[in-house]
Amino acid sequence: MGTVMIGVSIAVPEPHGSRLQQLRAGFGDAAAHCIPTHVTLLPPTEVDEGDLAAIETHLSEVAATGRPFLMRLSGTGTFRPLSPVVFVQVVEGVEACTWLQKQVRDASGPVARELQFPYHPHVTVAHGIEEAAMDRAFEELADYETRWPCTGFALYEQGADGVWRKLRKFPFGSLVVPPQSGHADRGSVTAH
Repeated sequence: MGTVMIGVSIAVPEPHGSRLQQLRAGFGDAAAHCIPTHVTLLPPTEVDEGDLAAIETHLSEVAATGRPFLMRLSGTGTFRPLSPVVFVQVVEGVEACTWLQKQVRDASGPVARELQFPYHPHVTVAHGIEEAAMDRAFEELADYETRWPCTGFALYEQGADGVWRKLRKFPFGSLVVPPQSGHADRGSVTAH
C-alpha cells in the first residue's frame, strides 16, 4: 500500500461555500476549484493508506464527543508577510474549532502532528497569488459575513489530479444546535 494526502475540515455550507470559491478563482487563485471552501482542522497530512480505517475510527470518536456550535465568518485578515494568504475571519466558533483540531491531532491518535504555525481558524480566499490580487481579496471581502450551525466535520483526500474530495462526514454526537445569535447574515460582498 502507498500513501495518501488527507485533511480534516469543516465545510462552509452552500450557497456560501461556492460563492467564496468563485471569488477565490476570480482573484486569480488557480487552486480555488481544487479545494472546497473550508475551515481546516488538520492541514494536508501524508499518511499510509492502510491507516485510513484507524483514522476514520479516531475521527468518529472525536465527533462523538463534539457538540454543534455556531460558526460565524466576518471580515478579512491576512498572514502576510509570513505566509501569502488572505482569509475571511472566523469570529464565532474559534474556541470550538481550536478544541476540535487539538482532538484530531492528539498525540495518542493516528494523525498526531505538530503544526508549522500556531492554529488560527480561517477560510482562505487567496493564496500565493500576486500582491495586487491579494490586496483586492482583502478589500472586497472586508464586509463579508455569514453564519451557520456547525454540526460536524469531514475527512478529505487529495487525488492525483490535485483535487480534494470528501471521503466521509463525521456528525457531532449531539443534535442540539445552539440558538442563532443576532448577527445579520450578509453572505455577500460589498466592494469598497
